[in-house]
Amino acid sequence: MILAPLADRSSRANHTDSWRILKPEIKYDKCIRCMICWKFCPDNAFTVVSGEELESPNPRVAALEAPVIDYDYCKGCGICANECPEKCIEMGIETKMVI
Repeated sequence: MILAPLADRSSRANHTDSWRILKPEIKYDKCIRCMICWKFCPDNAFTVVSGEELESPNPRVAALEAPVIDYDYCKGCGICANECPEKCIEMGIETKMVI
């Protein structure tokens, strides 16, 4: 028998935004759309959208899909900012505190 923790529901059922002290912000003018932030996020807090409406470093990058942070599920751990090869995710202080 293997004993391991098992989740009885998806992490998308847990709104973790009230835990956040630091808030990541993507600087799309520097983002190369590598999606490493999306891959490493432990809370599945990123969605993928068409990048055409967002700023981009050049037209070729603008044609790629882009990561967008869903702040309802982001707990502000900073893994995305740490893993970003272009350092285009900046961690700032959360201004909306839920009490």
